[in-house]
Amino acid sequence: MLKPVQLGRSGLRVSPLCLGTMNFGEPGRGHQGDWTLGEDEARPIFQAALAAGVIYFDCADVYGIGGCERVVGKLLKELAPRDEYVLATKVTMPMGRGANQGGLSRKHIFEGVDASLKRLGHDYVDQLVIHRHPHGVPRQARVPIEESLEALHDVVKAGKVLYLGASSMFAWQFAELQLTAEMRGWTRFVSMQNHYNLVYREEEREMNPYCASTGIGLTPWSPLARGILAGSYRGRFDGGGTKRSQGRDRVRTESLYRGGATFEIADRVVRLAEKYGKTPAQMALAWLLGKPGITAPVVGVSRVEQLNQLVDACDIRLDAEHVEYLEELYQPVPNLLSTGTS
Repeated sequence: MLKPVQLGRSGLRVSPLCLGTMNFGEPGRGHQGDWTLGEDEARPIFQAALAAGVIYFDCADVYGIGGCERVVGKLLKELAPRDEYVLATKVTMPMGRGANQGGLSRKHIFEGVDASLKRLGHDYVDQLVIHRHPHGVPRQARVPIEESLEALHDVVKAGKVLYLGASSMFAWQFAELQLTAEMRGWTRFVSMQNHYNLVYREEEREMNPYCASTGIGLTPWSPLARGILAGSYRGRFDGGGTKRSQGRDRVRTESLYRGGATFEIADRVVRLAEKYGKTPAQMALAWLLGKPGITAPVVGVSRVEQLNQLVDACDIRLDAEHVEYLEELYQPVPNLLSTGTS
């Protein structure tokens, strides 16, 4: 049974794993529709998560173009009292072709939060995460950060959101947001959901140290590199063995992982897993959980046994020599935020 941990310096306690819900919703709907699980397939995973002490659930308005929120909200209301779980959703990405259906303008933040609450069937969300920086989504207006920050503060003061989080931006951008909010007396962010795993470690340069020094909880996305570190791609991008890795998602995966040693590192994870008698996914997650400042990696699963394995990984402690073994092949790559693909 997982024990709760504090999310940064906030008063909010979460589980040391966050269940990512991108793959739950309405099959066929949205950019991940070819590997989406419906409500009945998702229910046993949610039941197992709650039974194991996973109380932190992450979704987004854009996942399944609203389908994810509908399923997640319904299942959580069905399976647990409201005060026993922490529900996060996101706003920023375009929800349609309308001029104001995306971004972080005051208009879209207010309308987006209301639409999310309606789909979720909840009066409030525990955390609202901005999916990117106000200037970080192509073809959206470059909203003044003061407008975005004040609107986010106002939805908190309205009781629709309790805490704020952010995701994937440059460290200087996040610092600017935090300092501006502090100077204006607005609500600050308590967590950073960034892209961080064994085959993409560029966040170790600036974002991770900044968050550690300022008390921001790190909740990395893609801790298993979209299945690469779990063995889904079997050593090459055209070797996918899962519905997700064989579908449209493969193109996105290739755009994210361009390092020369990506699959060599994944091979080392497999070899080390054999020594520990664990799965590669457990080894990759154990490595991440051992890094400074990590609070709750966002994990995605499609089967109950995968969830149970990742819960067990929270108790694995890697020897220093094995950490070095996993890390030594890594080669720096361009920061994906610079190329617009993160």
